[in-house]
Amino acid sequence: MITRTDVEAAARRIAGRVRRTPVAEVDPGTFAPAGPVWLKLEYMQHTGSFKARGAFNRILAAAQAGELPPAGVIAASGGNAGLAVAYAATTLRVPAEVYVPSNAPPVKVARLVALGATVRQVGQEYAEAYEAATKRAAETGALFCHAYDHPDICAGQGTLALELLDQVGAVDTVVLAVGGGGLMAGVAAALEGSARVIAVEPETIPTLHAALAAGQPVDIEVSGMAADSLGARRAGTIAYEVATRTGVRSILVTDQAIVTARQLLWDHRRIVVEHGTAAAVAALTTGAYRPAAGERVAILLCGANTDPTDLAR
Repeated sequence: MITRTDVEAAARRIAGRVRRTPVAEVDPGTFAPAGPVWLKLEYMQHTGSFKARGAFNRILAAAQAGELPPAGVIAASGGNAGLAVAYAATTLRVPAEVYVPSNAPPVKVARLVALGATVRQVGQEYAEAYEAATKRAAETGALFCHAYDHPDICAGQGTLALELLDQVGAVDTVVLAVGGGGLMAGVAAALEGSARVIAVEPETIPTLHAALAAGQPVDIEVSGMAADSLGARRAGTIAYEVATRTGVRSILVTDQAIVTARQLLWDHRRIVVEHGTAAAVAALTTGAYRPAAGERVAILLCGANTDPTDLAR
């Protein structure tokens, strides 16, 4: 379990290591007809996603506690978490080994190698890469950096919510995409008692939605357009606990809605994001989430490691 106190500690720990990403106010009526809407441009973070925040916090917290082994760090990732761990490890001069599914986008694998990580491609889903990575960590003694279900990872991701509040003042609602739930957990913990969190997932990967319906995290089948970035088979325990404690609302959108929202971001703002990231925008463009009159909404655009060629038309 994490709280705002943990997020605040993470913010102090990673200060100077991550970028303060900008915020852009959206033209009225572009995504929602009600009140002001801001886009938090977190895809401009180091390695192209919010994940650098959690990676730095995990490694730095371990180092401060004297728990960072000579073997370095190991991560399992569909791409973005691995990129973040590789970047943070390189910056901090720590060896890194990253396991990814065999269907990880080539652009992400190439960047992992460029960052100096040892890359292992195993299986078709995150769960298979995860199993191989944890086995390797047990063999070598390396620090395992979970992609989303560790308190330091979640707290690090939540620092973007504190940054957002500092930039725009109070907001009523934050809309974000959910995979395993690390970002959602950190943001919901940071905003507990001050703003609601809307968690958006593809209908083909209802990880959090299924957990909330079942009363606990459960395994689901993973498929669809956003599987490379939101393809966690099971929601994290921390994510589930924070979501139930803070009243996070779960919304599902179709793959076609995600494609349309991603294209809209390019057509209207010249913003290129991953399909997973566009799920958050799709919640508003489809009306799956309808803000009330005057409601102040922030949409987190959390990743841009994608091939943009399909946006040209």
